[in-house]
Amino acid sequence: MSADCCGIRVGENVPDFKMETYEPSKGDFGEVSLEALKAAKKWTILFFYPADFTFV
Repeated sequence: MSADCCGIRVGENVPDFKMETYEPSKGDFGEVSLEALKAAKKWTILFFYPADFTFV
């Protein structure tokens, strides 16, 4: 089994990323990056549920 098979584990640093978001206050789409959140000293919690919020 290779060392990169399981992605990031609890307690490990997350690599920088950018993603498109929806900004309800603006009523429009925007972009957020981990680098910008760190620079603004924002707390950040990352979570995901594979296949969540999808129609079955």
